[in-house]
Amino acid sequence: MAKEKSVFVCSECGGTSSKWLGKCPSCNAWNTLIESVAQPESLAKNRFASLAKTADVAVLSDIEASDFERTPTGHGELDRVLGGGIVEGGVVLIGGDPGIGKSTLLLQALDSLQRSGKKTLYVTGEESGAQVALRARRLGLDGSQVRVLPEIGLEKILATLTEQQPDVAVIDSIQTVYSEQLSSAPGSVAQVRECAAHLTRAAKASGVCIVLVGHVTKEGALAGPRVLEHMVDTVLYFEGDTHSQFRLVRAIKNRFGAVNEMGVFAMTERGLKGVSNPSAIFLSQHAEPVPGSCVMVTLEGTRPLLVEIQALVDSGGPSPRRLSVGLDKDRLAMLLAVLHRHAGVACMDQDVFINAVGGVRIGEPAADLAVMLAITSSLRGKPLPKGFIAFGEVGLAGEVRPAPRGQERLKEAAKLGFTVAVVPKANAPKKPMDGMAVHAVERIEDAMSVVRGLV
Repeated sequence: MAKEKSVFVCSECGGTSSKWLGKCPSCNAWNTLIESVAQPESLAKNRFASLAKTADVAVLSDIEASDFERTPTGHGELDRVLGGGIVEGGVVLIGGDPGIGKSTLLLQALDSLQRSGKKTLYVTGEESGAQVALRARRLGLDGSQVRVLPEIGLEKILATLTEQQPDVAVIDSIQTVYSEQLSSAPGSVAQVRECAAHLTRAAKASGVCIVLVGHVTKEGALAGPRVLEHMVDTVLYFEGDTHSQFRLVRAIKNRFGAVNEMGVFAMTERGLKGVSNPSAIFLSQHAEPVPGSCVMVTLEGTRPLLVEIQALVDSGGPSPRRLSVGLDKDRLAMLLAVLHRHAGVACMDQDVFINAVGGVRIGEPAADLAVMLAITSSLRGKPLPKGFIAFGEVGLAGEVRPAPRGQERLKEAAKLGFTVAVVPKANAPKKPMDGMAVHAVERIEDAMSVVRGLV
């Protein structure tokens, strides 16, 4: 196959140039020319063909809808973030920091799928076959029949997919794969975009599920073009501190399941193991209640999680600091203002530090009430009652607004032994809950009064 010429296409106006220029000759935009493959008109239609078969125009109600069949990977936490398992013809992009455990988890998942009767292929562009075998032996995957291909050439990978016809294939990583049709180096924007497009077309045409491993930048975002995330069906992010044994896998995009779903794993000597009760990670084990600690119930996708919010209020001098880890810093400043105006709790001259235990990031406003109660507890030096939880959004007028799926949050807390709850009035159960006293409040002043009566 003859090597085709490459041209440079402007990302702004679509104009072309035979060589790279700092400024587009068509629209005069700077730094917008991206290398691409120049195709003859006879081949252009095939190269940019639709991912699905063409069909006639049809009325939406007349189209027969069918659910996607999912195949479990053998790891419950991974299946959770995938929406139940892998999907035939699906393309999954998984990213994370170096050494976080991406290759380990995928090799374990491929071994489980292979043992269940699925044909698997592991394409490694960063390691040799001997290195992959050494990792498998370290993970206890002796006798694994997973096929391994050390290769970075796109054309060879596509030919192997056609020849082997696996059910699941892992490309580790997409930044190492290159096409001979482009002269740019592997990992460049043009190479990543072109290789991902070809692999996506191969997955849709053959029905093989392809998992792409992506590198991340210093800011933690996936490296390469943003179009890569739009091209795939599912985007997963590996999170966690390499110094901690726990890892979080979060679904940022999922066409076959819920987004923001989270799976929790523990790194052991035998690889990553799913954590059946992740709430235990985010709760500190205090023998007795301590000031500045309040437990809340947050939602990660479809899973309610109990997370401990810790606050430390200390004398700050003329320039007090506000620092939050795992929560929005700007929202903390707003809550302090509401706390002062509507509850009479002043922290103007105090340093305020907030931390969500376990390294989890909470983005929903249902954490407002727990944050404010933890701050008040630390400022006054009085711990909240044992077995106490709180959740609810607090508005600027001091009202406590309901949180979504409040009943599920309360049931999860009761299941883990919590006995006292302060929740928005709209989230209060219609019938009393066994073993749990639920206090419904409408305003932040009411919540403070309830807490003062309990301590």
